[in-house]
Amino acid sequence: MSDVEMLPEPKETDWVRVTSTDGFSYMVKRKVAVMSGTMRNMLDTESNYAEAIAKTCPVYQRGIVVEKLLEYMSFRAHYEGVGIKEEIPIHELTERIPPEIVLELLLAADYQEM
Repeated sequence: MSDVEMLPEPKETDWVRVTSTDGFSYMVKRKVAVMSGTMRNMLDTESNYAEAIAKTCPVYQRGIVVEKLLEYMSFRAHYEGVGIKEEIPIHELTERIPPEIVLELLLAADYQEM
């Protein structure tokens, strides 16, 4: 028997906590969280990272930026299986982004591998 305790296989419907540097916490489904390559790696149960065990992903950004990242990840998860000919209402998402955080959001999205 090994010293490493195996975690149960995660489900897409499991909840994950995403935290910001200014104390905000967001609960999202794992399916949404794994839209980010960085969070997917953090939550990989085979890696035995503390984030995978605690089901918590810290994002070192302000709360408003984390909120907009999660909105985009939810949007992407929702429209993931849409056919190529269907219209995706991207303008609905972009209209909700305040112009003063666009650069910060772009850098955070790049770090999150989205």
